[in-house]
Amino acid sequence: MKYIVTTSHKPSAELIARANKLAEEYGVPYISRRKLVEQLKEGKLDIDFYYVLDRNEQLCIIYDEHKFFFHPSMAKLRLKNYREGQRDHLIENLKLEGNEEILDTTFGLGSEALLMAYFLETGRIVGLEASLHVYRVVNHGLKHYPFQYQWMRDAVSKITLLNQDLRNFLRNCADEAFDIIYCDPMFEVPQYSSSSLNPLRPFAIYDPITLHDVREMIRVAKKRVVLKSRVTDTLFEELEKHIEFSNISGSKSSGVIYGVIEKL
Repeated sequence: MKYIVTTSHKPSAELIARANKLAEEYGVPYISRRKLVEQLKEGKLDIDFYYVLDRNEQLCIIYDEHKFFFHPSMAKLRLKNYREGQRDHLIENLKLEGNEEILDTTFGLGSEALLMAYFLETGRIVGLEASLHVYRVVNHGLKHYPFQYQWMRDAVSKITLLNQDLRNFLRNCADEAFDIIYCDPMFEVPQYSSSSLNPLRPFAIYDPITLHDVREMIRVAKKRVVLKSRVTDTLFEELEKHIEFSNISGSKSSGVIYGVIEKL
C-alpha cells in the first residue's frame, strides 16, 4: 500500500513538525494538506490512502472518501448498558476477580479491552494487533484521545498494545503466562451493519483462527480461554470436534456467542 502523512487544514507550525516526525517514523513522505488537495485534484498522486494528524492530536486514515479513526463509543455504550442492568456476555464469561493479567489477541479498536479493563482493579491487559495501520491509529488514540470519563482514563492506563501477530507472540510465551486469553477474530460473514468496524475493514487481518492457535492459547492461559464468534459461523463447530468447551453462551438478538475453555 502507498500512503503519505499530512495534517488537517490550516495547521500550526507545531502540528506540521509533529506530522513530519510521524512521516519520518513511518518512512513515508510528508505532504502539506494544501499540496495534497491540489495533487489529488489533478490526479498527480498515486497513493492508496493518507494519514491525517489534526490540531487535536488525533490521527486518522482517509481512503476513498472514508475515514478510519479511534473512538471508544462502543465501550462507553456497553458499560452504560451493564450499569443499567443489562447482561454483558463477555464480562459474564470472563469471570473477572479484578487482578487478572489478560491477553487480548485481536485488539482491533480496543472497545472490549477498555470494557474489560474497567473491571480490573490491579490487573492489566496486553493487546495484540497484527495490522500495522490499525495498530498505529488505535495506539495513537489510546495515548492522545480526550477521554471524557475518568473510568476510561483509568482503563487505558492498564492497557499495553503491541503490533504483533498472535501466533508469533503465543509461540514465545511461557506456559500459563496469562490468566485469561481472549480472542475475537473477524467474523466469517462480515456484519456491514456495524458502522464502527466498517472503516477498519480494508486494514484488518482476516487470518482464520486454527485448532493449533487455540491449543496454544490453552497452553498460555492459566485460568481460561474465551473465544468470540457468531451463530452463523463455523468456528465453534469445527473446534468442538477436538476441544471441549466448558460453556457456550451469548445473545440471541445479536447472534454473538462466546465459548469458554476452563483450565482450572
